Amino acid sequence: MSKSHSKSHKSKKHQPARMPKAAYEAELERLQIELVRMQQWIVDTGARVVVVFEGRDAAGKGGAIKRVMQYLNPRSARVVALPTPSEREKGQWYFQRYLSNLPTSGEIVLFDRSWYNRAGVERVMGYCTDEQYERFLTQVPVLERLLVEDGITLIKYWFSVSDTAQEQRFRSRLKDPMRRWKLSETDLASITRWEDYSRAKDAMFAATDIDEAPWWTIESDDKRASRINTISHLLSQIPYEAREPDPVEIPPRPDATDYVRPPREGQRYVPDHAAEV
Repeated sequence: MSKSHSKSHKSKKHQPARMPKAAYEAELERLQIELVRMQQWIVDTGARVVVVFEGRDAAGKGGAIKRVMQYLNPRSARVVALPTPSEREKGQWYFQRYLSNLPTSGEIVLFDRSWYNRAGVERVMGYCTDEQYERFLTQVPVLERLLVEDGITLIKYWFSVSDTAQEQRFRSRLKDPMRRWKLSETDLASITRWEDYSRAKDAMFAATDIDEAPWWTIESDDKRASRINTISHLLSQIPYEAREPDPVEIPPRPDATDYVRPPREGQRYVPDHAAEV
């Protein structure tokens, strides 16, 4: 192997300056207000929206999803993050368990990873056969065109992160007891199989980047900027109109007349741990 090919694949590009926190928080608030307005339009019009979040491990998908969902009404917006398929699900048509989670009228569904698991981790880690993989790449464009033809808005995001930023995030998770669960053997394999994942992503794009449901790439070394860019773009893809809610008047509270509260001593209260902090 030549020296040029034996060198580390570490990214050499200059790390971009991080979006200032004040600017990030101000724009995030503005965009989240628009997300609430967008959701109201989706509910009122009966639209169906699917947003697919894919990308390398530690690329910031979860943080973006959290900011999109933060103020949405969970009655008509939900996140789908499916676990490893059960034995029964392994015997089904591959797409079956995903399709059962598609939105109904007036609903938006965010897929935290999706049917594209087969083109990524399953392909790289050998969890599917070559035949299953090839069949998947053939069926996906057909399936997605059917979804769009039926009136579903399908938006697909790929979160791109440099190898340097990914490794830094993995190392930070090792020291964080609240995020340690995010590190698995499969996650860590994304370091040793970086180029395999790159080839798998390129093949996936080549087969599934269709006009009806194109891939949109989000640079995510700067998490703040990637979240802002994601929400801004998502809003641009939905032809919503701001609809003000019906006016509400809070009625005056009537005076208590015939109610007597039971003695506090007869009820159990959670200890006031906060007072001891």
